[in-house]
Amino acid sequence: MKQESAEVIAIQALGWLAGNGELLPVFLGSTGASAQDIAARAGEPEFLGSVLDFLLMDDAWVVGFCDAAGVAYDRVAPARMALPGGNLPNWT
Repeated sequence: MKQESAEVIAIQALGWLAGNGELLPVFLGSTGASAQDIAARAGEPEFLGSVLDFLLMDDAWVVGFCDAAGVAYDRVAPARMALPGGNLPNWT
């Protein structure tokens, strides 16, 4: 996947998170980001990678996002791999 396509998916995921009143505080708490950070950093590939890192922590979150955005379930992980830091080995 090209980085531009990955960024589109990540921006969609960020929008989905921002509209999710239950999950947004969890994202903010786990990343240390503030609402202002989201607005200021939404165009940064590194920040978008953190959005997908968070989303990929729970299959239910991936399914919820994909169902809402019309994104195939198998597109989220490749999108993460296309963003900075996504090519690091996963030891879990």
